Amino acid sequence: MEDTRNLIDEYKGLKNEQVFDELEKKRLPLEIAIENVEHDFNIGSIVRTANSFNVKKVHIIGRKKYNRRGAMCTDKYLEIVHHSTIQDFLKSQEGRELVAIENNIDRAKPLHSKRFQPETTLIFGSEGSGISDELLEKAEDVRFIESFGSTRSVNVGVAAGIAMYEFARQIIL
Repeated sequence: MEDTRNLIDEYKGLKNEQVFDELEKKRLPLEIAIENVEHDFNIGSIVRTANSFNVKKVHIIGRKKYNRRGAMCTDKYLEIVHHSTIQDFLKSQEGRELVAIENNIDRAKPLHSKRFQPETTLIFGSEGSGISDELLEKAEDVRFIESFGSTRSVNVGVAAGIAMYEFARQIIL
């Protein structure tokens, strides 16, 4: 029977738990936090991308429900933790640098000039309202992704992919 899951050949034929265990051996130290993203598909897309970069953990802060279809079943291969409050999330982040990706704040600097620490958590917020002021205050660093066209920002799922790539480029490439 052919394994039709969206897996690289190395993991074809393995049970989901075995895939998780194999990935666990070589995870990036990067974690991702998603705060109250309003469009469920965006959360699924970020989860899928987090799997592609083999991040350590994804934190969902606030609303728990998301469109798992957008994740393409990749949520089976990484740890996803729900936090009902920001304070609950922050308790899990001791010793990690919190980097918010937010384009609508004065203290934000360009992503391309960031030098990442290995123990980093990237924070993403809703397309409309962005990351809450409460969580932005706790972020040690705020970065934006430069835009060269007429729109000032990219979709949050795309932004997450760009930021994860930049982290991986610096830490493992």
